Amino acid sequence: MFLFNYSTLIDPLLREIRDFTPVFAGMQPGEKVLDVCCGTGAQVIAYGRRGIHATGIDNDPGMLQQARRNQPRRHTGNISFLLADAARLPFPDACFDHASISFGLHEKRPAMRSRVLNEMKRVVRRGGGLVFVDYRVPLPDNIPGLAARIIEFLAGGEHHRGFQHYLKNGGLPALLRQHRLQELRRAQLMGGLAAAFKAICL
Repeated sequence: MFLFNYSTLIDPLLREIRDFTPVFAGMQPGEKVLDVCCGTGAQVIAYGRRGIHATGIDNDPGMLQQARRNQPRRHTGNISFLLADAARLPFPDACFDHASISFGLHEKRPAMRSRVLNEMKRVVRRGGGLVFVDYRVPLPDNIPGLAARIIEFLAGGEHHRGFQHYLKNGGLPALLRQHRLQELRRAQLMGGLAAAFKAICL
């Protein structure tokens, strides 16, 4: 049921973000991109349509099964999906031009967020891009902001505690400062509900 709801309700809401992200990040055809916590693979597929060699990783076998079902046959050569832990990426150092993560940091415990960010930095070449999309902090005081709070509350458990910590501690800008990442650009998305950041890997 969760996969059905995610594919039919969440993915359509994020379609514009999926198309926006590679343009915002300046990704070029032929580059190698890793999408962390890829879920149903929508962002990886959007990369593939632009001629990017994209790999999506997730630790949920059900999500990856859905991602592989969603994968267009014409993009089987330049996109792939792998079951993997975002905090222990099974790739050598500096092997990607970019790494991205969309709405995958706010739900994690603080220590896990740091491990994921460190792994993303490790696998991206010097001068490559790190791309983050997640809730903007503070959340807007409107209906979409309220809806986001309700959705995250209903998720419960560690997910909701991670969300509360993410909001309380400044969201993506604070994480980038904590990890000494040089911000190149940012954008507001979804009417101010979300934000995108690109940082450079030094």
